[in-house]
Amino acid sequence: MKLSESVSPESLPVLPISSERDQARTIDRIAALWKKGDLVVYLGPDLYDGPQDIPLDPLSLANLLGSRVAVPGRLSGRLHEVAQYIESHKHRKTLLALMEEIFRKKGAPAPVHRLLRECPVPLVVDTWYAPASTELLVETEDFQISGVSRAEYRDRWSRMDRKTPGGWEPVEEVPPGARVLYRPFGTMDPGVEVLVSDADFVEVLTEIDIQTPIPSWVQSHRRGRHFLFLGCRFDNQTSRIFARQIMKRSSESHFVVGVGTPTNKERLFYEREGILRLPVALNGQFLPELEKRLREH
Repeated sequence: MKLSESVSPESLPVLPISSERDQARTIDRIAALWKKGDLVVYLGPDLYDGPQDIPLDPLSLANLLGSRVAVPGRLSGRLHEVAQYIESHKHRKTLLALMEEIFRKKGAPAPVHRLLRECPVPLVVDTWYAPASTELLVETEDFQISGVSRAEYRDRWSRMDRKTPGGWEPVEEVPPGARVLYRPFGTMDPGVEVLVSDADFVEVLTEIDIQTPIPSWVQSHRRGRHFLFLGCRFDNQTSRIFARQIMKRSSESHFVVGVGTPTNKERLFYEREGILRLPVALNGQFLPELEKRLREH
């Protein structure tokens, strides 16, 4: 049954797996899907246990941008509005330069990056701006598909690049069977092109329901597959809309890992989209247990 976000959350069950036995069985299932290539790993910014040199959530990024360019107090903490103010009053080039300055810092890979590097899956979706996934997961002959702003590209919604021994090569299509990193909010490499301002998202959100901004390769590959959400929070409407549209026409069962209490709208989202919540620590418990199973033959 499909539920709207207006349904009373009190009438919905919370969907965590609570017993250790059920947790183990769920991780077994995730590992089996991973090995078969039937899992799409969907990454958010919250992949680390400790502080990093880069912002790891929209609020932190909004505050950092606001510390570089004075913005009205009414916009404080609102990422897309802060970015739009900078774009409108200081030019888009200033916004892109600030994003590059903020996210060019090198940091240690998250544990999930190391696992994905050792045990790759055909499709990884990364919904944050940090370059770690591009640097660590895209190897020679792999492909990256990244969302682009209509401010720079009036005739397309994304760009596709193949990693070569010497760098990057733009391509017009990605072949079946390729290994792909999909970055719907843009990338730092091979060039800084991001969706971050209000105008960027207005353009995409007017079309996303009919799937126009979703690359055809992603639409084809996701059919029948399951999504595993790691480091993600769905406490704002944009994150829910993008996830819902990227996973459209995939399987009917998915997984999200993370401790903490979900908001009412997150609970609604998980119920509506068939997302099973595994309330365990990502790095302290889930990934070590998953890695053990992936190494079993």
